[in-house]
Amino acid sequence: MATPISAASAYANIAKLAPSSPLSGGEEGGTSFSSMLKQAIGAVNETGQKAEMQTRAVAAGKANMVDVVTAVSETEVAIDAVVAVRDKIIAAYQDIMKMPI
Repeated sequence: MATPISAASAYANIAKLAPSSPLSGGEEGGTSFSSMLKQAIGAVNETGQKAEMQTRAVAAGKANMVDVVTAVSETEVAIDAVVAVRDKIIAAYQDIMKMPI
């Protein structure tokens, strides 16, 4: 199960990827939403690969089980955060589609 510390570190990592101002999402002033999303998904992928490497190392007898559990928990929290963002994007899209013209 994810600990509050791993959740906080996952959200801090995602916050580092966000632009400094919510209004600077344009191409000229900062990063675009799509590039920010790609960076966040890349960070989640990197976290997952780290957990996989730790799992392989423990299977080979070269790592500590606590490190594996920590890495897997961090990956789980990161994936949960990405899923939550995805759900919000889908809900916002559905709300926009329901608006009368």
